[in-house]
Amino acid sequence: MKAPVGAFLLIEIQRNNMNANETPRLPRIATLDCVRGIAILGILLLNISAFGLPKAAYLNPAYLGMPSTRDVWTWALLDLFAQVKFLAMFALLFGAGLQLLLRRGKVWIRARLSWLVLIGLGHAIFLWDGDILLAYGLIGLVCWRMIRDAQNTFTLLKTGAVLYLIGVAVLLLLGFISHGEPGSFWQPSVAELQYEKFWKLQGGPEAWRSRLDLLSSSLIAIGAQYGWQLAGLMLFGAGMMRSGWLRNSYSPAYYRRQAAWLIPLSLLIQLPGVLLQWQLNWDYRWSGFLLQVPRELGSPLQAIGYLALVYGFWPTLSRLRISHWLTQVGRMALSNYLLQTLICSTLFFHFGLYQQLDRLQLLAVVPLVWLANLLFSTLWLRYFAQGPMEWLWRKLTSLAAGESLRQPTK
Repeated sequence: MKAPVGAFLLIEIQRNNMNANETPRLPRIATLDCVRGIAILGILLLNISAFGLPKAAYLNPAYLGMPSTRDVWTWALLDLFAQVKFLAMFALLFGAGLQLLLRRGKVWIRARLSWLVLIGLGHAIFLWDGDILLAYGLIGLVCWRMIRDAQNTFTLLKTGAVLYLIGVAVLLLLGFISHGEPGSFWQPSVAELQYEKFWKLQGGPEAWRSRLDLLSSSLIAIGAQYGWQLAGLMLFGAGMMRSGWLRNSYSPAYYRRQAAWLIPLSLLIQLPGVLLQWQLNWDYRWSGFLLQVPRELGSPLQAIGYLALVYGFWPTLSRLRISHWLTQVGRMALSNYLLQTLICSTLFFHFGLYQQLDRLQLLAVVPLVWLANLLFSTLWLRYFAQGPMEWLWRKLTSLAAGESLRQPTK
């Protein structure tokens, strides 16, 4: 599944009630929290199909034959406006967070990312096969040194762009050399679909073994292709932070101008790929590889355009209550990401909604989960300065780094 995508800024820097023996925490950046909240909610637009439908449906709406017109239009709009875009936002923000954390030192960063790898591993095996935490932790362990050692902002941005394009080139190469029959990830047999339904609904050791098999395939994909793109986005995000772009250092008009040309340009790049996939009935070689390239090229531009929209209208947005709620969600990104897994796995795997809804009907579930994220974040942060998983993550990191930490309350 693409984007085991998985990615987002999971770096939570707390500000209140510091322990006297603890390194002072960095002040929060409100716009950064808000866009992180938007990203964590936005990724559910794609993940909901991964919960409610077989894994082959994530990229291929024709996994069961020709889909309905309603299903195709839903797929097409999500592909244009959501697919990969929010994941790219996650990766950019994750890289920005690594840039912010450099002052904490290598011991802290390595411990933090190592625990993220372990949290992601547990999530991927025991809860859901669409995990992104493991990939971001692994690539982050490589990228933070590159960010630290970069001579200047331009070097970060240039290296990030080159790494990302290498990943896209590998995807293109795979398309040219692929001549085999589609595997179960693209066109599963009836038996494979039945078995996937069985282990997802059954749970337990059978599900753990199946998720472990999927995880091994995902790690190969990360090492061969997706990891290049992920690393490129992280470095680019670090460069955007270092330049001041993500610190809201430019005028609102500047950000609005960037959004005005980045978003239309990205849509122009991606639209032919969407139309051709539809025209070719999602042929494996074309839609599985070659026609993924326009989306991969346009999505980072669109993600930056989405960020620019928020930053460009922040003077107005910051006065709205919804922005405060989104900021709260962003402050608890890890907790909210895992909460989405708990809610959706319960609905689809334990309450029997798996394969009962089409793509459009699945989208109707999304606002309910968003509401749970908003309520949970707002209520929790009335009493505590950080989310429960953020506190645990920081506690484990502090222990590994030789610091002491307690859960701060308000």
